[in-house]
Amino acid sequence: MSTRALRRLRGKQRGQEALDLGDLTLGDSPEKQVDEEEEEEQQLDVANVSPPANKKDSSRKSKKNKAQKSLGNIYELICDVDNEAEDPHLDEEAAKTDRNTTSGLEKDDNIDVDKPDQKLQEASAKSSGNQVKKKKKKKKTKASPEEGLRTVPDDNIDLLLENLEQPNGLSLQSENCGGSDRRSVLHVEHRNLNPETELKKYFGARAVLGDQRPRHRNRQFQSSNWMTAPKDSWPRHSRPGLSMTLLQSQDGIQYFTFEHSRDYQQLQFKFLDAVESMDPNNIVALLQLNPYHIDSLLQLSDVFRIQENQEMARDLIERALYSLECAFHPLFSLTSGTSRLDYLRPENRAFYLALYKHMIFLEKRGCPRTALEYCKLILSLDPDSDPLCMLLIIDFLMLRTREYQALLQLYQDWEEHRNLSQLPNFAFSTALSHFHLSKQEDMDPEESDKQRQKADLMLQNALIMFPGVLMPLLDLCSVQPDAAVTSHSFFGPKSQIGQSLALAELTALYVGRTYNVWREAGVMLWLEQSVREVLRRVDAKDPLVEDYQNKRKQRYQSAPRNIHRHVLLCEIKEAISSLPLEVTNQPVMSFDPLPPLDSVISYAQPERQPVGASNESTLSLFFRSLLPNFNLQGGPRQEDDMEVARAGHELNQEVNRLMVAMRDMLANIRFQEPPREDNPYRDEEEWD
Repeated sequence: MSTRALRRLRGKQRGQEALDLGDLTLGDSPEKQVDEEEEEEQQLDVANVSPPANKKDSSRKSKKNKAQKSLGNIYELICDVDNEAEDPHLDEEAAKTDRNTTSGLEKDDNIDVDKPDQKLQEASAKSSGNQVKKKKKKKKTKASPEEGLRTVPDDNIDLLLENLEQPNGLSLQSENCGGSDRRSVLHVEHRNLNPETELKKYFGARAVLGDQRPRHRNRQFQSSNWMTAPKDSWPRHSRPGLSMTLLQSQDGIQYFTFEHSRDYQQLQFKFLDAVESMDPNNIVALLQLNPYHIDSLLQLSDVFRIQENQEMARDLIERALYSLECAFHPLFSLTSGTSRLDYLRPENRAFYLALYKHMIFLEKRGCPRTALEYCKLILSLDPDSDPLCMLLIIDFLMLRTREYQALLQLYQDWEEHRNLSQLPNFAFSTALSHFHLSKQEDMDPEESDKQRQKADLMLQNALIMFPGVLMPLLDLCSVQPDAAVTSHSFFGPKSQIGQSLALAELTALYVGRTYNVWREAGVMLWLEQSVREVLRRVDAKDPLVEDYQNKRKQRYQSAPRNIHRHVLLCEIKEAISSLPLEVTNQPVMSFDPLPPLDSVISYAQPERQPVGASNESTLSLFFRSLLPNFNLQGGPRQEDDMEVARAGHELNQEVNRLMVAMRDMLANIRFQEPPREDNPYRDEEEWD
């Protein structure tokens, strides 16, 4: 019953009572509505002792409006219907309400048509009260998870999800438990691709972000990027004509490729011309007009890096990554490990090189954890062929980040089909991982002894297999070896001279990159003990020494092309000096170092029209500018018509005669010298 109807029953006029601020609220809670409606019904029963007919009609209409207002939310209406169907006592209460209502109406001679509406009003009022009780009951069932999924209503989605997370509902998660450990080794996380995440752990968010926090409020909406965020100093990004296409999907693996539009192909041709000119200013001019051309950004970044402008070089690489990420296909994923990019296509190589150079900058910047994440990303793009040979650097990054268990897990999973023990970096890094695990404080003494025994055995085997690593490693660590070690033939100069070029390349690469992780005092003491044990085994003529010597002679005959490419990109002087001549003699472009021999070319640069022969004289070039058909050497003509060719031949003869006459004329020309004043008394230094 409405407030106005109650006021009329009490005999009060509008505006007599004080204004209550509680009446100005937008909506009352279900408990308040139930209390008000029960109070109105009690007052209505009191008023029904001698009710006038017109007041009864008005009260019915006001009650009908009140019911319509209480059912304004369609979701509350649906809940009321459900609760009516669920509550068994609801029909009895509705029947009692109908009897009470009809008994009150029988006393009146005027029977109104609104009796069904009144029943609906009272039933909805009762159901709203039951709805509150139902919600309380649902909260109680939520606190008892042992009842399972049977007691969960269909409309409570949160409770369903919580019950699914219980141990009795983990059937889907337990199916893939077998391959979870293997996926976790090369698993890429989005948040670890941002170097700020690692820097915040070291220095705190306030030191890393600085004054960038207040700017986020007024910053316009930008598309979220996982690898790099656009900077205010960058030019406005526009589609440069770079896109990505899905080639095929096979066995859960999706193969993508970048594509160049016609305009981007023309930019690529201009870039190649600028590279051939050997002038970096031409690349700068090209970037001013096209600030997001990928190869130009990569090439100019190397120019700034050579000039020791590391900040600008890193900024250009980040801009290239941002442009590449904006061109991603919607299905391309950085973290799933199922997206592939073929390095044989020249359009895809820029993405590989940008990721690698960004990884190197991050490692030098002091973010090895972020660099490791990018290393995993590059390896996941083509793990079979590994075009940039990321297996030569991933162990170093895992040692820097102290991911010893992950390194051992990778070695165990990939040793069977990739023979990682044949690489010097894995042979020494796995032994070093076992050594660091044995030094952990939270490890059991027995497990620590096992780890130390494994570390000793693996390091001794690594020194026997790769004896050329020891002396360069001690030299870079500024450690003077013992006289017994330097004088021994096994670790002496003969061990370095006798190894092949491919093995020398791998050895120099590992030593030049990871000598810093061997500089610790405890590690050097452990290395010294292992070297003495190896010399004892060599003097005792251990059969393993001869076996490993034969393996060194049979293997490492020539390194594959991806290892040469990795050595050129890492820029370690000791490793570059060991490259074979067929690599160092050919020109190497930093935007595409050592392209594969079986590249898949989608488009090629058109051949240039010859401007003219280089041995032509100036006079011949002058006549060629006047007469396009002129050809002094009698070379092939472009006209196919025989008559035109004959006429050109006759003209050629006439011009030849003219040139002979001009040569004679120029040969007989004598220049007359100006007269000189013969004055012997004139001083040469005298002013004129």
